[in-house]
Amino acid sequence: MSQSFVIIGDGVAGSSAAETIREREPDADVTILTDEGEALYNRILIKEFAKGKLPEAPISIHDESWYDERDIDLRLNTLVTDIDTDAHVVHTHEGDDLAYDAVLVATGGTPTQLPVENSDADGIHHFWTFEDARRIREHTEKADSGVIVGAGLLGIDLAAICAGQDIDAKYLMRGNRWWRYALSEDGAEIIHDALAEKGIEPVFESGASGFETDDDGHVVATLGGDGGRYESDFVGIAIGLNFNVEFLQDTGVTIDNGIVVDEYMRTDAEDVYAAGDITRFYDTIRDTHAQNGSWGSAKQQGSVAGHAMTADDVEDDVEAFRWVSSYSITHFDFPFLSFGFPTDGDEHAERRYSETEWRRLAFEDGKLIGGVLIGDLAPQSKYKQLIRAEADVADQSDVLLQQNFELEELDVDL
Repeated sequence: MSQSFVIIGDGVAGSSAAETIREREPDADVTILTDEGEALYNRILIKEFAKGKLPEAPISIHDESWYDERDIDLRLNTLVTDIDTDAHVVHTHEGDDLAYDAVLVATGGTPTQLPVENSDADGIHHFWTFEDARRIREHTEKADSGVIVGAGLLGIDLAAICAGQDIDAKYLMRGNRWWRYALSEDGAEIIHDALAEKGIEPVFESGASGFETDDDGHVVATLGGDGGRYESDFVGIAIGLNFNVEFLQDTGVTIDNGIVVDEYMRTDAEDVYAAGDITRFYDTIRDTHAQNGSWGSAKQQGSVAGHAMTADDVEDDVEAFRWVSSYSITHFDFPFLSFGFPTDGDEHAERRYSETEWRRLAFEDGKLIGGVLIGDLAPQSKYKQLIRAEADVADQSDVLLQQNFELEELDVDL
């Protein structure tokens, strides 16, 4: 009797796992369940679509024929309501029961809603799916004034969308700078200036305390935490994700701000795996559990999960997940890239080289664990190599911050 594999979620993690399983088990039953109405698309490019820079065509990665060709049963608009880990059965909202030998949870998250008055009003948007991007593009093409809430990597995408659609927008930030956990004031100043050049005004020590609506329930103004009132017929909110784990209650799966997995994407429940944004994975480099939302990380986790789900002996047959992630921003005239865990660390070193070139490195117990590069991304591969090698280099930060340093200049074995 052939094996049966069920994958919940058709993002890059779920799709990568399905492809890996099919390559390793040509005769197995492989089913993907997703509550979205379309197959895998490029989450990186949907921001360019929302800015009006791209048509829909380049965004999709897989059409439904891709799944047919690989004999993968793709079920769109399907919500999983429960997993019976004792019986090895997945239940859906339509009453279907799918038996499995192994199941992968790759459902990602749902954007967090602001807990303030009128936060669900018409004209207030969250940005996560392709459908979100379509609604945002349609609205921003008609809007005149806007407000962005959320001083992180998704928030700046919404700010760039407003700039791309020529909206006069305010970017409300609770702290004194953008992404304050990863950037110093010196580095953030480069970003603030670039936003202002595109017509986006940063407003610090603010955030949103509520929204005003018209008689039709459409947002017209944002009430700032600084006491200000900001005209806004478009509002974009990006303050984090709530992970989709409701259906895992009473399954034995450990939930701790995400699904806890080991380096092979295994949960605490037998034959239940998880991959992608939703995981708190075991990081073999730092010897701790961590989270990461990058595309490359999710794809690799899906591949590791697919191998583990089909392996006879996981520890012997599967290469553990070991990854240094990166996330880039291309909204400005200069490039921006973060790598590893730039918001962590017990020691930091930084240097500014010009008006638009800056870098910052994060260290933990003497080892490089992450950083941010603005203006010159060339050193990223060297920094990632040092992270993977778990090299003790914090005392050589002067060398690391040289504009064109070489690994051979470091007193370290690689």
